[in-house]
Amino acid sequence: MDLKDKAALVTGGSAGIGLAVARALVAGGCRVALVARTRQNLERAVAELGSQRAVAFAIDVTDRAAVAALLSSPWWGRAVLRQMDFFRVRRVVIEGARYASPDEIVSRLRVDTTTASIWDDVSPLVARVKEHPQVRDVRIGRRLPGTLVVRVTENPPVAFVNTTKGLVVTDADGKPLPVDPTRTDVDLPVLASRDTLLLRLLGEVRAEIPSLFARVSEARRGSRGDIVLVLAEHRILAKADVSAARLAEVLPVELDLARRGRTVTELDLRFKDQVVARLP
Repeated sequence: MDLKDKAALVTGGSAGIGLAVARALVAGGCRVALVARTRQNLERAVAELGSQRAVAFAIDVTDRAAVAALLSSPWWGRAVLRQMDFFRVRRVVIEGARYASPDEIVSRLRVDTTTASIWDDVSPLVARVKEHPQVRDVRIGRRLPGTLVVRVTENPPVAFVNTTKGLVVTDADGKPLPVDPTRTDVDLPVLASRDTLLLRLLGEVRAEIPSLFARVSEARRGSRGDIVLVLAEHRILAKADVSAARLAEVLPVELDLARRGRTVTELDLRFKDQVVARLP
């Protein structure tokens, strides 16, 4: 194997087998970074190997901050690190994927573990993952020595929309999502059609009042274009321009009625600054 101008990281390189490996590498034309805990032994090793071909780091490899210092060495930069088998991608960890299949995300990355380094440019990987319709944003980090950590932010589903092909899982922008309800537990409100206003509202409610969103079984328009949210206990009526903040005003009213043992069939928000409770 041609070692000329290659780079190698040798842990335990101040003595014994580590130092013997470093000698062989330098003799073959390789540059080495020696890592060990004892600075005095490392200095002797560098003196023997030559400071033009060897550099020493007195660190504990389990100390991440110390490892970061190693990576900041003038010639021990990413261009050199990418050539090292020590930093080959051996594992990919997917975080934040609840609805998207981690296997699908890994497949989109198209990482060749025989050649890819964790120090390669990750922007092409980010672009590929962002093409997944379930993914809103993605960030890729590194966990030394050989793990890529893919942190995904998903487009959350907000409703089942009735279509000619059946019920389709949809996000707040009205885009269908590749969520398979037979494989993923999804409990969502049902819409009779793709109503962008209702979908946006459900998206806001999911983000701002998740406890209320979890109770909505159906969302629809009333006869005058008003909004009707159907809950298991009762329904909520509101104007078409209702905000999530306004909908949140039903929560203390519900608590007050429950304390008094009163049953309500409808909470009406269509009147300014009021929540009208209609009893059976």
